[in-house]
Amino acid sequence: MGIIVPVLTLVFLLFAKVSHGATNPRVILVGGSVGSWKVPDSPNNTLNHWAENNRFKVGDFLVWKYDMKVDSVLQVTKEDYDSCNTAKPLKQYNDGVTKVELDKSGPYFFISGAPGNCAKGEKITLVVLSERKSGGGGAGAPKASPASPTAQTPVSAPAPAHNAAYGLKVGNGWFLITAVVIGLAMA
Repeated sequence: MGIIVPVLTLVFLLFAKVSHGATNPRVILVGGSVGSWKVPDSPNNTLNHWAENNRFKVGDFLVWKYDMKVDSVLQVTKEDYDSCNTAKPLKQYNDGVTKVELDKSGPYFFISGAPGNCAKGEKITLVVLSERKSGGGGAGAPKASPASPTAQTPVSAPAPAHNAAYGLKVGNGWFLITAVVIGLAMA
């Protein structure tokens, strides 16, 4: 019985560390390396290819490192992104080390402020994921129409159950730790 308190303390500290780590913002270097903010050397090597292979979350920071004497970063609308219009940016950065917080979910559009660089491919669009709400499902979940005979109801995993005694989710791996703790308590 004397082992229960230390084990529960360890489980709590581990749970608190994992929960806190999931919310820490990341600082992400655009393109993955210094000097990536430039006209791409080939159409297959654009920053959009890099962005498509990364996940961006609300609270993350993007960092550009570039020569401020010859380039800048403009945050623009989709229309200005598509047309490479540098006349009315939403935000303009020309400090050489630009740090932008991704403070909301949805698409972001950035282009080079150097004349002609955007048209040559020096631009990036990325999508910031919305914050995931716990509990699963939700108002935005698609539903099959019962009136349609060909509609198929998607099969999904059940929502994770909560262990009321410890406040841990059964479906996310904490169940095993909880089971071990309960097993030790019963021994």
